[in-house]
Amino acid sequence: MSEFATIGLIVRQNSERAVYSLKRLIRFLQSQGRAFVLEDATAELLTDELMAKEAAQVVTLEQLGSHCDLAMVVGGDGSMLNGARALVDSGVPLLGINRGRLGFLTDITPEDIEEKVAEVLAGDYVAEKRFLLEMKVMHRGQMVSGGNALNDVVLHPGEFIRMLEFELHIDGHFVTSQRSDGMIVSTPTGSTAYALSGGGPILHPRLDAIGLVPMNPHTLSSRPMVVPGDSEIKILLGENNTTNPQVTCDGQIHFMTHPGDEVIITKKPQELTLIHPRNHNFYERCRSKLGWGGHLLD
Repeated sequence: MSEFATIGLIVRQNSERAVYSLKRLIRFLQSQGRAFVLEDATAELLTDELMAKEAAQVVTLEQLGSHCDLAMVVGGDGSMLNGARALVDSGVPLLGINRGRLGFLTDITPEDIEEKVAEVLAGDYVAEKRFLLEMKVMHRGQMVSGGNALNDVVLHPGEFIRMLEFELHIDGHFVTSQRSDGMIVSTPTGSTAYALSGGGPILHPRLDAIGLVPMNPHTLSSRPMVVPGDSEIKILLGENNTTNPQVTCDGQIHFMTHPGDEVIITKKPQELTLIHPRNHNFYERCRSKLGWGGHLLD
């Protein structure tokens, strides 16, 4: 018996493929005599009431971390991002089961559920630490909103297509002022997501670093930067902005800002643990996901 006595199950997408994978996973856990807990939105997707009743409990996503030793997320990377933010403070590790499309965070394919989950439950897996970003919006010295992000914190114009004016400060040092569509502040985990499409570098997940990627800057000299992971990043919004920019965490949670506000971004103290099958390989995932070339002699 592994250290994972009770499994928390999360599905964030109401799709036939995701629900099929969830039911298949539940049947396997039942066959192994494993206790499991359903997140409440996940339980609502099950039309088979008997299957849902087999769960020890149905709890909210926020409560799930105190009721399980491992959370399995069925869906895409977006589902994993949502689960990561909700469960990071609990210390519960996450395992991703994708719904048929390859993702950077969801390792196990639907056809391999029984084999790979059995390996993980038997203790044959790789555990990897990932850090999140912590974001605060400060208005006249007072915190008015805040959130966490596993991938990125993005400053953008919101519904209006207008350039923003802001200053960038790192560890209390003024770096630059800029006119652009915004800024992507990315973890290594998020370097293969939105930051990559913005021209940012790919950072290996084990790096203790943060990427800063300007969005369509109005100067040719503005380039992506990589700074130490323990940096404090402050973005000061210019008073002359004619719109209220938004700050988005992982593309899923949105916060309004105002001219003159400060957006402060630091590494979150609590780390997230991702569970991978034994054969997980970051470079192979890059080749598959990004269409990199294979061996020349193949």
